[in-house]
Amino acid sequence: MTDDADLAAKIPNPLALEHQVCFALAVASRNVIALYRPMLEPMGLTHPQYLVMLALWQHAPLSVKDLSRLLQLDPGTLSPLLKRLETAGLIHRRRAPHDERVLEVTLTEPGRALRADAERIPPAVVERLGMPLEELLQLHAALTRVIEITTT
Repeated sequence: MTDDADLAAKIPNPLALEHQVCFALAVASRNVIALYRPMLEPMGLTHPQYLVMLALWQHAPLSVKDLSRLLQLDPGTLSPLLKRLETAGLIHRRRAPHDERVLEVTLTEPGRALRADAERIPPAVVERLGMPLEELLQLHAALTRVIEITTT
């Protein structure tokens, strides 16, 4: 038996809700996303739209395919988000001049300007969580590892 298997055998009730990684991740995710809501609402963004904007602020222009890959969202989920952001005047979607099959996403001037407001969000979230930054960085690294393991 491996050390991990030995540890698992020591858990008195492995099916107890409080021992489930999926439960802890689901509740933590909902609670952390809820911290973002009051900061995003004045910007006119939902959390999924905020993630799209983060990717665009960092990498624009991006093809829908590349944006889908970065956000790990299927195009069917991403498309309505992009439509709403375009309706809000924050992005443009256009066919790439070099390849009509590629749909490119770019930021509008208001979309670029919104970045200044968004820069206040990460430090506010860290403050609201009340956890040491080093602990949050370790958590981020562990979650990134979980993502890597589960997507390969």
